[in-house]
Amino acid sequence: MNTTKTTKFAATIGLDWADQKHDLWICPADQSKAEHLRLEQTPEALHEWVAKLRKRFPTGRVAIAVETSRGPVISALMAYDFIVFFPVNPKALKDYRAAFCVSGAKDDRTDAMLLEELVRLHRDKLHALEPDTQLTRKLAGLVENRRHLVDERTRLVNQQHSTLKTYFPLALDLLEDQMNTLLAAEFLARWPSLEALQKEKPKVLRAFFYQHNSRNARRIEQRLQAVPAAQPLTTDAAIIEPACALVGARAGMLRPLLKAIQRLDQSIAQAMDQHPDAPIFRSFPGAGPALAPRILVAFGTNRERFGSAVEVAQFYGIAPVVEQSGNSKTVHVRYRCPKFGRQSFHENAACAFKKEPWARAYYDQHKKKHDDKHHPACRALAFKLIRIYFACWRDKRTYQSDHYLLALQKNGSPLHKAL
Repeated sequence: MNTTKTTKFAATIGLDWADQKHDLWICPADQSKAEHLRLEQTPEALHEWVAKLRKRFPTGRVAIAVETSRGPVISALMAYDFIVFFPVNPKALKDYRAAFCVSGAKDDRTDAMLLEELVRLHRDKLHALEPDTQLTRKLAGLVENRRHLVDERTRLVNQQHSTLKTYFPLALDLLEDQMNTLLAAEFLARWPSLEALQKEKPKVLRAFFYQHNSRNARRIEQRLQAVPAAQPLTTDAAIIEPACALVGARAGMLRPLLKAIQRLDQSIAQAMDQHPDAPIFRSFPGAGPALAPRILVAFGTNRERFGSAVEVAQFYGIAPVVEQSGNSKTVHVRYRCPKFGRQSFHENAACAFKKEPWARAYYDQHKKKHDDKHHPACRALAFKLIRIYFACWRDKRTYQSDHYLLALQKNGSPLHKAL
């Protein structure tokens, strides 16, 4: 969407956002009374307000002035094509405020009013943020929704683990690393106890595993031999029957949830196949079907969105925050950032060092520096990977491992010597 200086908006809004709540000043273009609104700092409250805003102004676009051009709130609202953001320099807002309040007093409501006034009266001096393409915004919605469902799956599977340990530990041995699959959900829905499992015929169990694409003959025989030999952890019906009901209920919730995740995976794969930048992000180390679209969404398609790799790292909280005053100096993780994007880069780094030898060497070096800790080393690797990814994204070229190794050798990098 190309927003010109003469665009007529259905409303102008000032948004003063904070960690706990957001203050908004809404001024409709039809000269009706302006109003103040306060929103909680939750995704649910934010998206509910946007739905009401669209219903109130169904045909026109809405201009929102905000004191920054990046942040989790902006990242969330940029998904809506009828919203146009006008970032305001904090110093400009401070000077504008001082022109009307020489004492320097301020509050969030007043800042929201001043932001709205700036975008309404001085829009010709502001630059609108450009939203991403429809396909990219669609992909962003798909990957975020998938993450919500995966988190729900993880919660239910962990609860299943906890309950099965109390009365049916054999199920955990039989299913092993498949507890988060449809096989496990349907297995526990059908046989929620050892007694029910031992009553079943071996040929039925064998057919069940074959139907669910678990066809390793040796593993199936081990399972079939373990069932009759197993001893119950407890025979107390007061423990077993309530636990069976709970496990069966969770299995019933997991089955549609797992199928929904599969459908989302298919939709994400189809959207990636249509996206012109997909080959770039699929070429990144450790970026498989789940992480490649998430990293694509984090960068977007607007090459003017980020001026440097450092901006990307700072925006997503991968770059550390340094606070220094006098003789004191602290370094910490940035907390106010799009958490989903930061998680995507962090998880990608954890996968990349398993695929790329140079990434493994870099990870090992930083792990030694951080007392053998995994996560600080992953953040350090993610910071380095972002610089590589940014260059590929900016120049619209795929990642080539051999080219990067040659560059390390040419520059005499200690990392190349470590290899």
